[in-house]
Amino acid sequence: MPADPVTLFLCGDVMLGRGVDQILPHPGDPVLRETYVSDARSYVGLAEAVNGAIPRPVDFSWPWGDALSVLDEVAPDARVVNLETSATRRGEFAAGKAVHYRMNPANLPGLAAVRPDACVLANNHVLDFGHQGLEDTLDALAGAGLRVAGAGRDLSGARRPATVPVTGGGRVLVFSFGMPSSGIPRSWAAGEERAGVDFVPELSDAAAAGIADRVRQTKQPGDVVVASIHWGSNWGYGVSDEQVHFAHALIDGGVDVVHGHSSHHPRPLEVYRDRLVLYGCGDFIDDYEGISGYEEYRDDLRLLYLVSVEPETGKLAGMRMVPMRARRMRLEHASGKDSEWLRATLDRFSRGFGARVGRQPDGTLTLR
Repeated sequence: MPADPVTLFLCGDVMLGRGVDQILPHPGDPVLRETYVSDARSYVGLAEAVNGAIPRPVDFSWPWGDALSVLDEVAPDARVVNLETSATRRGEFAAGKAVHYRMNPANLPGLAAVRPDACVLANNHVLDFGHQGLEDTLDALAGAGLRVAGAGRDLSGARRPATVPVTGGGRVLVFSFGMPSSGIPRSWAAGEERAGVDFVPELSDAAAAGIADRVRQTKQPGDVVVASIHWGSNWGYGVSDEQVHFAHALIDGGVDVVHGHSSHHPRPLEVYRDRLVLYGCGDFIDDYEGISGYEEYRDDLRLLYLVSVEPETGKLAGMRMVPMRARRMRLEHASGKDSEWLRATLDRFSRGFGARVGRQPDGTLTLR
């Protein structure tokens, strides 16, 4: 009998720092060094001005809201999130950065509430408070029993995939790496004796071949491989030819799912050789409510991706996307109107990749 498909929960950026950290039970130091905002609590005020009062402190499960009941119903085999914040009380503000994210490690139950199987860390905020902040983040996540990928105390640790056992004997292997196009400074790259992130300096054939070689050395029959990539700009639906070529090269080299993130809203998706490419998942949890300037992208709308993969072949067996909306720093089910806006937008920009997006009566989006 063929093995049952392996179901993955994937999402975009999870930012539990700054304003979100301030509403959780153990708010950290609110001081910021941004051009216009010096106190993280100001972001709470912006959200409240738009959507109403937020009770404080909230329960640790609050930011995830209705997403938790969806995940409880689906019971995915592996849950993968991009944790785009440091978890530390210490460290200096990283120089040359306009925005810094950190959460109090005492608020990590707010991350554990979604029961992540892998936290990918190769992004442009994990070293916002320097190597001290990264060390604290790695210690805090290890202490909470959470697997990580994409950052480590040296290059070997940063490149080590998160390994998630799956019922039936297989595994989900999550490789995490980031690129300068997402804002990761080159100085954050891990070295042989230096902590940092798995940094890929360019979208080259050589870089893709190097990752593929690591995949081949690790992958066993029945394993599902996810390449989680922090790349690209924050806004817009464009995907460069270089990104497409790189994603295809990864799949040609043994990757089963390309999990792209960094954009603040969902970007096009593609099925290449029967395998899924998500060029940008959009934000999932953040404190952006009330910030104006990019309303055309509806960044208050979020997607929860549920991806099913055949473990024997790595082929896509199915995918559903559950539309959510951020309101009062909590995820709730999107309205029918908002779900249709997401469907139409994703469908329009994914057509060039041969993908079409449909919608079920319950508002769930599907890949056609």
